[in-house]
Amino acid sequence: MQRCTIREWRESDAPALAAAINNPRVQENLRDGIPFPYTVDDALDFIRAMLARDRTQLYAYAVALDDGAIGSISVARGQNIHFRTAELGYYIAEPYWGRGYASCAVRQVCDHVFAHSDLLRIFAEPFADNAASCRVLEKAGFALEGILRQNAVKNGRIRDMKLYSRIKSERIPDRNEHH
Repeated sequence: MQRCTIREWRESDAPALAAAINNPRVQENLRDGIPFPYTVDDALDFIRAMLARDRTQLYAYAVALDDGAIGSISVARGQNIHFRTAELGYYIAEPYWGRGYASCAVRQVCDHVFAHSDLLRIFAEPFADNAASCRVLEKAGFALEGILRQNAVKNGRIRDMKLYSRIKSERIPDRNEHH
């Protein structure tokens, strides 16, 4: 398997980003608010916003393979009493599903954020029926904390979510320790 990397967004990533996210199967498991159809102009707006972000509040990167963008990953810092906690979000373009790239990117972004910030905890809330995303988190060292029952409505469906977290102080097994 080729190794993925995380890197800053570039405006030249817009066509790949638009192709990745202009897919109902990708959007089915994301939060609402993302345009569909998703155009190159939408992608450029997103990339420009990510390049202008407050880097102490939002850690946002392209997931890249051979330097080409194949997905997106971000860690958004919480507010108030949650200022040392952050929420993880990610997606990978469908042609790259099932190859370990998402887990690779999640490990990298968590390692980077924990090394370069005061964050103590990173959490994610995938839909409970999104087995692939749950597996990504488990492979990347996240622990399941519980089920958030009837926690969201997506495309008219009431959906449960799972709450996963990775704590900075906990040792994460090396990738080679997984079977």
